[in-house]
Amino acid sequence: MALRFTRLTRPAIRRLKPGEKITEHGITAERLPDGDTRYSVNVMVDGQRIHRVIGRQSEGVTRTQGEEFIGKQRAEAREGRLSLPKGRKLHLTFAAAADLYLSKLKEIGGKDYVNNEQHLRLHLVPYFGKMRLDRISVFTLQKFQNHCRQKGLSDPTVNRILATYRRMARRLAQWKVIPAPLPMVKLDAERNRRTYVISENEEQRLLDAALADSNSYIWLFIKLGLATGLRHSEMLAARFDKFDSTRRRLRVKTKGSRWRNQPLTRGITAILQRERDMAEDTGGWIFPSKRTRSGHVESMDEPFARCIAAAGMDTRVVTPHTMRHTAITRLAETGADIVTIQEFSGHETVAMVMRYAHAQDRAVDRALDKMEEGTVAEHPRSRKTHNS
Repeated sequence: MALRFTRLTRPAIRRLKPGEKITEHGITAERLPDGDTRYSVNVMVDGQRIHRVIGRQSEGVTRTQGEEFIGKQRAEAREGRLSLPKGRKLHLTFAAAADLYLSKLKEIGGKDYVNNEQHLRLHLVPYFGKMRLDRISVFTLQKFQNHCRQKGLSDPTVNRILATYRRMARRLAQWKVIPAPLPMVKLDAERNRRTYVISENEEQRLLDAALADSNSYIWLFIKLGLATGLRHSEMLAARFDKFDSTRRRLRVKTKGSRWRNQPLTRGITAILQRERDMAEDTGGWIFPSKRTRSGHVESMDEPFARCIAAAGMDTRVVTPHTMRHTAITRLAETGADIVTIQEFSGHETVAMVMRYAHAQDRAVDRALDKMEEGTVAEHPRSRKTHNS
């Protein structure tokens, strides 16, 4: 249906003086200082603001081209709505999709909710917020990658954030919220930092630095990490009511949302028993926090990095996950069998544990060297040659 204009009429446009303009139905005619007339549009289509300069009268542009441009944008929007799920009239913005994803993820008890929420709240939503999902392209994601690097985020961190984006897109498509998964980019290659093992001397310096740090929980966090090999998130989400001092087990929820019993050494068992006796809530979180919605501390990255630096170690190499690798490697070096290592580490498959076989090899080499020290060396002349 053709638009009816009462103000933006051709006679009114001809009467415009330099600097004057008329706007109606989202179309603006403005008389420029050189006497030419510029036409532009500024309209909302499907919740998205469209602001374009159509052209000048000297280029043959008239109000008609403005009307045609708006009509085309609305026709394309109607065509796009045909692919929307039943019941929805407008395309989802990224922020709305993120809220919907987190809400549904919580309902089904989806794994890694805390990290998903943090990645969306701190990085993805601030950048993509009002953008329509169907406007996100590979190029848009590449710009986001560059934006993260300029903020100083490491490649592994950017990869974790993009993994959350990919997981959200896949789930929304499975739930029929969007017609198809969103575009994705290739993740940057990461340097493998998980081969570093903290020495006993470094451990002592690290614990001394933790005692001197302002964070009251960092010493226990480091002690627990080096004694159990638990993941960062597993430790922070651990509770005293899941701690059995008699059986020396701590029941934790893994990153795969399954429960398992973590074996404990006598030393860390005594420490946890003491911490529980001193806690305000003896059945609550081991690392409680009143500042988070979850009720427990959600990240120890900053205090851990401070302690690593204070201990004279490289914060780019030693991360909370290094404690896990260190603990499992130390167990492997005792000569423990693969099944025992798997029960301690919580890895789902034996194949994942085999990366620690090199530690067992070193332990065997040391045992052989020690054994050889107690044997009688063969004298080079013990074998006599016989003349033929």
